[in-house]
Amino acid sequence: PRLTTCVPPLALLFTIPSLASLFGRGEPRRGGLLGAEARGRGSGSSSNSSMAGSTMSSERVGGLAVFLTVLLYLGSGSTGGGGSVSAAGGSLQLSSNDGRPFPGHVLVTGGAGFIGSHATMRLFDEGWAVTIIDNFSRGNPGAVDVLREMAPHGKLRVVDGDLGVPAELRKGFTEYPVDLVIHFAAIAYVGESVSDPLRYYHNITSNTVLLLETMKKFGVNKLVYSSTCATYGNPEVLPITEKTPTNPINPYGKAKLYAEMAIRDFTAVNKDFDAAILRYFNVFGSDPEGRLGEYPRPDLRHHGRISGACFDAALGLIPELVVMGTDFPTKDGSCVRDFIHVTDLVDAHIAVITHVANPPVLYNVGTGQGVSVREFTEACKRVTGAKIRIREQKESRPGDYAEVYADVSKIKNELGWSAKFTNLEESMGHAWRWRAAHKNGY
Repeated sequence: PRLTTCVPPLALLFTIPSLASLFGRGEPRRGGLLGAEARGRGSGSSSNSSMAGSTMSSERVGGLAVFLTVLLYLGSGSTGGGGSVSAAGGSLQLSSNDGRPFPGHVLVTGGAGFIGSHATMRLFDEGWAVTIIDNFSRGNPGAVDVLREMAPHGKLRVVDGDLGVPAELRKGFTEYPVDLVIHFAAIAYVGESVSDPLRYYHNITSNTVLLLETMKKFGVNKLVYSSTCATYGNPEVLPITEKTPTNPINPYGKAKLYAEMAIRDFTAVNKDFDAAILRYFNVFGSDPEGRLGEYPRPDLRHHGRISGACFDAALGLIPELVVMGTDFPTKDGSCVRDFIHVTDLVDAHIAVITHVANPPVLYNVGTGQGVSVREFTEACKRVTGAKIRIREQKESRPGDYAEVYADVSKIKNELGWSAKFTNLEESMGHAWRWRAAHKNGY
């Protein structure tokens, strides 16, 4: 169930005349790392020390009482999905709390998702203040609960909001100035995109356009966009470089490519807007320390990735593991993928933050190794030690491509990034340890 709260919107406080002087209204600002001047403006107070004793009007006394009541409520540790309350302290602290330089405030769309939650955890380590915006349609509230527990004081704010609803999206940008957006939020099942294409164009392409419009409104000029190797389709030459022609064969890949185009066109006419586009391959694994993992909703299992299906079969949650597609023109007939550990993927995002540019930079993120689905399932049996029943189906999943793996020389040469977890069974072991300990999720 979602977390809820009865905290009144802070906007209501401004309807009390006596409180208007106690708050400085937020204003849109240009993106970029927070400077001392910007933080100084945000920390000032307009309260008047002359409001004391018998000189304070009854109206001001009543208004101040309301304010103090709300303040005490927020400080009591109540949390919620309404967007104005964060974990661990009730508000963001836009400064360092450990002596390191403060990098800024980042808005993470889809921060309750598998990748977004792992990225948020790493951003804490880097000293960022983080606002998550997620509507929890695919994200996991349990992951957010874990993030709340581990967040340093004043470094996490959670907004329950839909990127497709302008008023809800704006909640991510109000209250505190945003320096950077990392845009993860998207539905991401190839087969589902084939059966329900318009949903994918709305969720991915249209929502990205709305996000760009909102960033412009609030003067936020730095974006890292999470794209996909599905934009390439079935490449004629392997490995895939950033210059490989894009020819997506399913609505998921097309919607992502159109979103990329929107970002490029937007940057072309907004010269102070910098962006990076990461096309990553097949993400799996989990936090090596076991703090976070992947757990899609049970009703989405039939859409899920091969790693999740393997574990569900190993745990007895499904009767068999179905391998879809055995007549691809590959080494063993099953499709071939480049499996990238989620921790490595997050590291790539951290590396690219300081390299956003106009026009946007583009990088593939993978290991450079192709693994067939049959090889993956055999590794899963060894890692889990389970007797998994496997049924092979000649017909492939709608929209699937035969073989993809990355050439990662560009991101290695320019950013110094390369995947550390390249042993398939080691990476799978990280995911399995978390999943085995969380059979029914968080």
